[in-house]
Amino acid sequence: MKSEWFKDWFNTKEYISVYQHHNENDAENHIKLILDNVKIPDSSKILDMACGTGRHAIILARKDFRLTAVDLSENLLSIAELSAKDENLKINFIHSDIRNFETPERFNLVLNLFTSFGYFESDEENFSVLKKAYNLLDKEGFFVLDFFNSEYLINNLIEYSEEVINDVAIHQYRKIKDKRVVKKIVIAKDGNLNEYEESVRMFTRDELVNVLQNIGFDIYKTFGDFLGNNFDQKNSPRLILICKK
Repeated sequence: MKSEWFKDWFNTKEYISVYQHHNENDAENHIKLILDNVKIPDSSKILDMACGTGRHAIILARKDFRLTAVDLSENLLSIAELSAKDENLKINFIHSDIRNFETPERFNLVLNLFTSFGYFESDEENFSVLKKAYNLLDKEGFFVLDFFNSEYLINNLIEYSEEVINDVAIHQYRKIKDKRVVKKIVIAKDGNLNEYEESVRMFTRDELVNVLQNIGFDIYKTFGDFLGNNFDQKNSPRLILICKK
């Protein structure tokens, strides 16, 4: 396994093809659930950790929040910047590995959405992201971590899937190995094959809750999906933790 797989994969045009089903409507539901369940002042400062194409940051900026959005992928950031420019929205986009991101600013809300966690080789590195979120929050600020529910994933793993989008065939192979869910993505286009890999550390709810509480967070609310359903260990596809400093 290439240990820092995300550096190449997220910077490809193919990444957008694979994940294009995550649309604006999904993002609207995500933001609605978050804003319905956190208490932050108007025009609060919000940090979107690993913002990708900026779907969530743009929705929040439309609501007059002050957005800082960080991502490692120049490709995804360029899409986000264009989208914000099209709507004349002011968002402070920053190209950075979240492990190295530093700012004197403190935020009322920090977001880590769409499984933007667990990418790194060591637990220490992964947990450093949660510590960073805590340190970047203002007093009484909120942190939202959106992760997959590991038990649901294990029981519902689809080992192989394929789809064709605009004459591009996308083959995905999934397995669980060494406490990680590993996905091989093979993209066939114009007679060429490109292969990529994703590898994400699996954590149970209890593991994440213990780490977050040890850092200093209170677990404020827990959901099992972005429709606001309660978390169920066996049946919830997501683990959404709303934490308070």
